Amino acid sequence: MGPTRKPNVCRRLSRRALGFFARDAGVVQRTNLGILRELVCQESTKFKNVWTTHSKSPIAYERGRIYFDNYRCCVSSVASEPKKLYEMPKCSKSEKIEDALLWECPVGEVLPDPSDYKSSLIALTAHNWLLRISATTGKILEKIYLASYCKFRYLSWDTPQEVIAVKSAQNKSSAVARQAGIQQPILLYLAVFQVLPFSLVGVLEINKRIFGNVTDATLSHGILIVMYSSGLVRLYSFQAITEQAKNGIQEMECCSLESDWIYFHPDASGRIIHVGPNQIKVLKLNEIENNSSQHQISEDFVILANRENKNENLVTVTASGRVVKKSFNLLDDDPEQETFKIVDYEDELDLLSVVAVTQIDAEGKAHLDFHCNEYGTLLKSIPLVESWDVTYSHEVYFDRDLVLHIEQKPNRVFSCYVYQMVCDPAEEEEILNKSC
Repeated sequence: MGPTRKPNVCRRLSRRALGFFARDAGVVQRTNLGILRELVCQESTKFKNVWTTHSKSPIAYERGRIYFDNYRCCVSSVASEPKKLYEMPKCSKSEKIEDALLWECPVGEVLPDPSDYKSSLIALTAHNWLLRISATTGKILEKIYLASYCKFRYLSWDTPQEVIAVKSAQNKSSAVARQAGIQQPILLYLAVFQVLPFSLVGVLEINKRIFGNVTDATLSHGILIVMYSSGLVRLYSFQAITEQAKNGIQEMECCSLESDWIYFHPDASGRIIHVGPNQIKVLKLNEIENNSSQHQISEDFVILANRENKNENLVTVTASGRVVKKSFNLLDDDPEQETFKIVDYEDELDLLSVVAVTQIDAEGKAHLDFHCNEYGTLLKSIPLVESWDVTYSHEVYFDRDLVLHIEQKPNRVFSCYVYQMVCDPAEEEEILNKSC
């Protein structure tokens, strides 16, 4: 007889969570995730590239599912090789899905239809329809038309699993209007919807006459986040920020071509993540002592890129032969320096995942770092095998024992690289024995 196959650690943990090893599945689930976190972060654990696929259309990922052909084809990423779950009928370009979010059933609520208790995909089509699609079958469960006066393009959660923000493309002034000195005052629109069933909360107009020379805006946890080209970020809230907040304006001290970005931490702690090319600030929004009606923003911790303090010396020689040296600093997003590109949060393992990239000669090398969500401490670093071209878009997802890298290549070719966790059998057994 050949050697017996060692069971996958995630399957073993899932069996325990379902009650195979204890009656209280909630306690076991938390224990299991603690075990998995320890396995993920231990030094000997590797992440191996198990399969790669390519597509002529964008590739997206949501909770164990990979979507191809503008969300028309759904493939499971859990198996060691791709497994198709469903494929929707072909459609015209105007009906294709531009963006989507995975909606999962809220706990403890009575819902109107049995299908509402299953996961669904909230999708935005090219012709401004908002759809709710079954995540298991691809069947359209609900649909609503948005508007004709603008082109809606992006979806995001305002309140996770409850309220969505639908953002339009930015308005561009025509060449004739620019020559005449006429500016387009409205940058974009944000439509806010309550989910299940879809109900409109309101449409927010981002107007330059009100907000100034704004470059972008988004909505998160009831806070309007407005960004400017100077690196300035303003946070607006009818009560906590606009009328009563200290330090409501945050500036990232950096000199770069790429703008910084800011959003509320997905862990529902009320913290704020502010990301620049060489530093990640995790900020806290706290009530001022002895004054609960006022708030202030303070620094929780900072993650810094691994860089050398390089100053370039420019040497010139005058006509008289005198040598003059002039020192200047490189840009903070200089590609030859380690630069932060992606920051995400793995909620089940309570880890911050950070992608840092360094351009070496003609190609870029990237690594995925896991940081403690509470203190920011670096726990593990994983190199990505494939090269990273900084001129094209990239997405990296870390989900339990899985790492996905989706990239765009020249001529609109999209690639998906799937990595799975590989443990040393002896160390895996030791950790599992400690937990029993």
